[in-house]
This record gives sequence, C-alpha cells and structure tokens, in this order.
Amino acid sequence: MPVSAARGPVRESCMYSRILVPIDGSAASGRALQEALELARRLQSTLLLLHVVDTYQLMLSKPSQDSFDEAREALLERAQALLDDGCQAAGQAGVNCEGVLREVMSSRVASAILEEAYRRQCDLIVMGMHGRNGRTSLPLGSDAEQVLQAATVPVLLVRETPAS
Repeated sequence: MPVSAARGPVRESCMYSRILVPIDGSAASGRALQEALELARRLQSTLLLLHVVDTYQLMLSKPSQDSFDEAREALLERAQALLDDGCQAAGQAGVNCEGVLREVMSSRVASAILEEAYRRQCDLIVMGMHGRNGRTSLPLGSDAEQVLQAATVPVLLVRETPAS
C-alpha cells in the first residue's frame, strides 16, 4: 500500500467506503440520509443506517411492566420500519445498505453512534442537526455535538433546512 509521508497509508479504494447515517425519523435525519445517499451513490460506498432506541427515557416515566413492554415493542417496531424504509430508498438509488437497530438503556445515543462507527469500520458519519433560531453553533449536549467532538472519523453535519 502506498504511504504518504504526511498522512500514513494511502487507500487506493474509495475514500469513504462505509458511511454511517444515524436516523430517527426527524426531518434533519431525513435530509442527512438524502445527502448520504447521493454521496454513497457517487462514491459507490455502502451505507450503514443506524437507529438507536433509548429505553432509558421510557423507564424514567415509571410505567408498569406491561406498559413498558408494550411501549418498548412499539419503539422497536417503529425503528425497524425506519431502517427498512431507509434501506429501500438506498436500494432504489442503487446504493448498498445495511440497517442496524441498537437499543441502549444506560449510555447516551452519541456513544452508541460512535461505538457502531468504530465497530463497523465506518469512514464517515453523516448526521442531521437541527438549525435552531439561525444559530451556527450546536445546542450544548446534543448528540450531533458529542459525536462531532469525539469522532475519530470525519463527520458531515446536515442542517434540517438549507441555510438561507
């Protein structure tokens, strides 16, 4: 493999062969998915769609065991439907796609995103962000900000609506 003096090994294949796209059904993640689809189509990359179900928030409401199980099952079904729809859109665009459903109870969603990016050897993370009140900075503590600060691979943040 060729080596660059400044950057180490140089890949001869696609710059971004595996692109992680966290999706949650929001407009922001929908726009991120569209951007990632176009990028993956052009680069002939594989998309890894990730939906993280955070059942910790559900437990905080202190439901009965039966209502917790029902609510959890509904969340997991919705998550799988989002992943299926995203992979179907990828297939229609001619892009290879894998869907991953991850459930967390004690860790942050951002941590799950970063772990999956590492575990699945992704080269890029594309995720949506909510452009609130026209501010250019991210809301403190947001998953997008945490991923951006801790990621070891490039992160492409896509605004919910195009900047005017």
